[in-house]
Amino acid sequence: MSEALHGALRIALLTHSVNPRGGVVHTLELAQALHQAGHRVTVMAPATAGQAFFRPLPCPVELIPVGPASRDMTEMVGARIQAIERHVLGWLEAGHAFDVLHAQDAIGANALANLRDRGLISGFVRTVHHLDHFDDPRLMAWQTRGFLAASQVLCVSRLWQSVLRQEHGLEAALVHNGVDTLRYSRVPEPCDQQVRQRHGLVAGQAHGAPLFLMVGGVEERKNTLRVLEAFIQIRHDLPGAQLAIVGGASLLNHDDYVQQFSATLQASGLPIGPGQAVVITGAVPDRDMPALFRAADALLMPSVREGFGLVVLEALASGTPVVVSRIAPFTEYLDDTDCTWADPMSVASIARAMHEVLKHKASADTLAREPPDVCRRFSWPASAQRHAALYRAFHSLRELPHARHALSPSLA
Repeated sequence: MSEALHGALRIALLTHSVNPRGGVVHTLELAQALHQAGHRVTVMAPATAGQAFFRPLPCPVELIPVGPASRDMTEMVGARIQAIERHVLGWLEAGHAFDVLHAQDAIGANALANLRDRGLISGFVRTVHHLDHFDDPRLMAWQTRGFLAASQVLCVSRLWQSVLRQEHGLEAALVHNGVDTLRYSRVPEPCDQQVRQRHGLVAGQAHGAPLFLMVGGVEERKNTLRVLEAFIQIRHDLPGAQLAIVGGASLLNHDDYVQQFSATLQASGLPIGPGQAVVITGAVPDRDMPALFRAADALLMPSVREGFGLVVLEALASGTPVVVSRIAPFTEYLDDTDCTWADPMSVASIARAMHEVLKHKASADTLAREPPDVCRRFSWPASAQRHAALYRAFHSLRELPHARHALSPSLA
């Protein structure tokens, strides 16, 4: 029986970009936790000239050279699939060996599927965070192939397990996200005020100017337009309120939705920019995120579709209450004591939840500074342990002659 079934695993984690998106954050946190558990982890990601990951890692990182992102998404995805395929092949030809090749998205998965089809690797693992709809049939085909070609499929929520089972007849294993409660904490840090000032954030609810925070940029999936419409209503009652939208470094093209959002914002007459009613920061330094959560009176995440919603745990660990959609996956791990619910399709419901969450914030400020129970239930070391067990099950099955790569009920 292989040493990999008992000792340290050699793991390659592939992610689609170096930008701070949920799946990329998951990759880096998982890599660090696996590394700390004694495994030999290498993280691989495509990057343009001068790009690097938004936070340092304790394990080796391989940045795969690619050209600037094309406005033609199909062309860009195809180019990145080829670049990752060439890069991994180069590693294999140089004599590097991995017990596990694990793609966190369809781009890396298709590169590994190409290598598998050429007989150069025996299989690979794929995590499905969520699935998108694309008008381009080639993008849809790549998305589907990315999990159907995998030898072992993982999901971060029961919602997407169910989708894969019902729509594709595929059984996926559940793995959880986590939260670093040392990094994300209610305890203020000396830099907090500087971060506030640098991004033009207002004083906060205690000074009659509540700050609502969104993370992920302006995207239809994030429901940013309805949040803006709800905020416009809120400003009638709370004229000092501020909406800060941070992040948004996505590879996907959201131009049409951004135009709708911009037209609505302009028609509202709300001032835009640092210190104004609406602040749109774009990508921010990763080191600023804990302070941004602590600065906010509430995190708004009434998304219409999510894989898990990692920033919800980060906000809660920072002592910031959250508004989330009363839909899966949020309903899988949150209850009435953890959040304020909203109907993501109703602007009025989102506005009511925004009013309600401010009341919750006022009472929560009097509570102990320990992270809530929901944050203690999810940790990256536990996620790494779960991944390692699934990797070993996958590795064991690969060593059995003619074995099918299915998981036992106890692991699935």
